[in-house]
Amino acid sequence: MVEELLTAAIAAGVGVMVYVGAAARVVKQYERGLVFRFGRLREEIRPPGFAMVVPVIDRLHKVNMQIVTLPVPAQEGITRDNVTVRVDAVVYFKVVDPANAIVAVEDYRFAVSQMAQTSLRSIIGKSDLDDLLSNREMLNQGLELMIDSPAVGWGVQIDRVEIKDVSLPETMKRSMARQAEADRERRARVINADAELQASHKLAQAAEVMSEQPAALQLRLLQTVVAVAAEKNSTLVLPFPVELLRFLERAAPSPPASAAPREPAPAGPASEGPGPVGVADALDEAEAPEALGGPADGLILDAPPPEHEPDGPRD
Repeated sequence: MVEELLTAAIAAGVGVMVYVGAAARVVKQYERGLVFRFGRLREEIRPPGFAMVVPVIDRLHKVNMQIVTLPVPAQEGITRDNVTVRVDAVVYFKVVDPANAIVAVEDYRFAVSQMAQTSLRSIIGKSDLDDLLSNREMLNQGLELMIDSPAVGWGVQIDRVEIKDVSLPETMKRSMARQAEADRERRARVINADAELQASHKLAQAAEVMSEQPAALQLRLLQTVVAVAAEKNSTLVLPFPVELLRFLERAAPSPPASAAPREPAPAGPASEGPGPVGVADALDEAEAPEALGGPADGLILDAPPPEHEPDGPRD
């Protein structure tokens, strides 16, 4: 009798262990458990930890509550300004209602992926190329709203949507590079012209100051010589401005005025003596010492001898 009771107890213990092993479930911290009894969802959602279900009757379905990173395949489309581009994105979402995520949609991951691809094509067709390249933040917000609207009924919340890359044709890349180069060259020319204008104003002011003080020009010349000599050149070309010559002429004392020598005037015939022009020259030379403040007495004027005509008949 005792043996039969012992055997029955052992069998009952084994049965309980088998039942507990079949009914025991463990729900992880980032999961939630949904129990289906005879295919019908029970309202109670099993929290993380140890959970018991009825073997064969109940089925426990675990739902991941973590944020899911879903890459969106590259979509090719034509922008509003007729440029063909390929755009890929990434979607971050999480399940906020496990019951709807399992019951309302067959596969919420696949549904979110297809909705993201469709919304991305729509965004490409509504946007310009410049917006895709430089104004992505606004496009990301619009794309997030387009995906999040139907996903709310699936128990899924879109956390963030990011456009990763925009691929352009090679011809478009070269065109944009030429445009950027031309724009930079235009700005460089404008800056150089502005610098030349400012430099011309400064040079005009400097020239005005130097015209009032000619010594400043010589000092500037010496500074130029020092700057050129610092390069250790073997040949030094020194410019000599005309203004410096004028400054030296004004600084040098003026020499006393002297009578300029005159050429002897041709004399008249031998019988008539020197001509009238020769006499006038002789008188000017006689009056010159008196004009210079010297004595006029004792001045000897040598008139040129009259030219004698050669003997013989003239041709």
